[in-house]
Amino acid sequence: MRTFRANWKLSLATFIVVCALVCLAVVRTDQVDAYGLNNEGPERKAVLTISYTTYEWWLLTWSDSEPICQVYVEHEGVPQPDEIDFYCGQRVTEDWLDTPPCQFSDQITRAEQCPGLYFHLVNVTPGQREIEVDLLPPSVFIDVAGCELQPPENRCDSLPSLHLIADEPLPNEHIIQIQGYIGAEPFNCEGDECTVPLPATGLEGTRVSFWAKSSYGDSTEAYTARIRVIPWGDFGAPDDQTFDQPQWYVDIISSQYLGEVKSSCSKIWSAFPPVGGPPSWLASPPHPDGLISSEPFYYLAGSLIRQGLVDVSTCSDGGLEAYGYANQCGLEAARPQIDEWQNQFNSEIIQVATDTGIPAQLLKNIFGRESQFWPGLSQNYYEAGLGHLSDLGADTVLLWNPSFFSQFCPLVLETTRCQKGFGNLDISEQEMLRGALVQKVNAACPNCPEGIDLRQANFSISIFARSLLANCEQVGQIIYNQTQRQAGEVSDYEDLWRFTLVNYNGGAGCLNNAIKLALDSNYTLTWENVAQFIEPGVCQESIDYVEDISHMPPTPTATPELPLQTPTPDLTTTPTPTSTATSSLQPTPTPDLTTTPTPTSTATSSLQPTPTPTPTN
Repeated sequence: MRTFRANWKLSLATFIVVCALVCLAVVRTDQVDAYGLNNEGPERKAVLTISYTTYEWWLLTWSDSEPICQVYVEHEGVPQPDEIDFYCGQRVTEDWLDTPPCQFSDQITRAEQCPGLYFHLVNVTPGQREIEVDLLPPSVFIDVAGCELQPPENRCDSLPSLHLIADEPLPNEHIIQIQGYIGAEPFNCEGDECTVPLPATGLEGTRVSFWAKSSYGDSTEAYTARIRVIPWGDFGAPDDQTFDQPQWYVDIISSQYLGEVKSSCSKIWSAFPPVGGPPSWLASPPHPDGLISSEPFYYLAGSLIRQGLVDVSTCSDGGLEAYGYANQCGLEAARPQIDEWQNQFNSEIIQVATDTGIPAQLLKNIFGRESQFWPGLSQNYYEAGLGHLSDLGADTVLLWNPSFFSQFCPLVLETTRCQKGFGNLDISEQEMLRGALVQKVNAACPNCPEGIDLRQANFSISIFARSLLANCEQVGQIIYNQTQRQAGEVSDYEDLWRFTLVNYNGGAGCLNNAIKLALDSNYTLTWENVAQFIEPGVCQESIDYVEDISHMPPTPTATPELPLQTPTPDLTTTPTPTSTATSSLQPTPTPDLTTTPTPTSTATSSLQPTPTPTPTN
């Protein structure tokens, strides 16, 4: 008996220990649940009582005043065709629309002799009804506290803190608590504001999750952010005396971030730019002078010569070669006009870069490579504008940039049609929108003194920036479809831009196949790896395209390396990007006339988005 009792006690103790371990495992598995986040509070809905008036109309025949049908509406005036169709059917609606006004004449002396139908208002009935409306939910926003970020590198002179601000839009309710995790460390603040010290992180940053609880009884959704805090200099070295001023690079990627995000595609991909700022070809200088270039564009020179804007009286063949390019004499004669022309768009490029987050230097490099800044219609391809937008490129921006589509579509189609979304429109409507968008960026103007409508050309810059945003979205989806991870988790910021250029120039099929082949061969998604798998033919032309646009003449840059053991460079000045490099498009003084020298076509095929949600971790 004693042995049985001892065994029973041992079994009970073992069972209790196992249960405790299981509970701990569950708690450690889901930190958010362990910290008490509960979204199952009362629904944010309210019931409102509204007054309305019902108007009862009868549709009758003129010949014998026979009622055909009854129509009920809640507005003054005769029912609209769609309302008639709902109550009476299509045939009656067509008869009503075909009915002319009843006018007396020699042939018609009484109303009964009028053809067709007429409406008669029978009843006007006031009433009330209750409707259920959704109330605004609470939300939480984040920012940096304890330092003022110094652009363009987002530098701090002290280790910053994370500042969280919660908002409760309902009157008589308030935020009672803000909670979350920085990495694995929890934090908890009473009230609607919270300041939490940020730790130094690695290059990949750390994940932050946060939410707030409301006195209404519910919580906000669980928001996420990626935050990177990198020390700069050797002030942290414990064994060496140093006079370095402590400095930190700070980057935050989150939908809730209140600060300025320099690159909108960084947010789309959840990818941090390089520490200390992007490379020169992905930079956005603060002043238009930072984009000044003086490239010897032979096609631009030829276009200026053809418009009679250059004196080429001393040049053979009028300063022109075949296909509209300038010869060497024509180029030299046009030099002043070339320099002025290629830099006249700099101010607008800077403004668009500020508005959209697309790097200004990237835009300028693309325009130089695509059109050499002559924004008319391409001679050999149905492409137009500074960035040579094609029908397929228009398809991408209309499908993958919904905010742009919602602004542009009503300029072409009925608003009710636009509300269906681009992918749900009829093929003829999609074709109409694509064609209208290509024409919108076409700045060719035969009646303009220079042959180009410069106002239209400047306007089109914004459209091309939004086209690149659409391509960023598509690249992010392609990578997620292949990896089930966010693009910034499997590739770096600079290479993601290279993938975007392949998508913009060669099309989504070229990029998707190359990424799939690279992953199937167990390669990481770097540009060098993926470029090996880009298919021969048209797709491989994108490799040269990427190299041309991403190449910039070398300039001294201060790129920090970790761990930092070298003296701190002077960070009081910012390197200015140098002139646009587009060397591969420049023909020699005697160009090869066996090939068509029209700037490269941009064919961006559509890869339909899948309903797979973007991951948040």
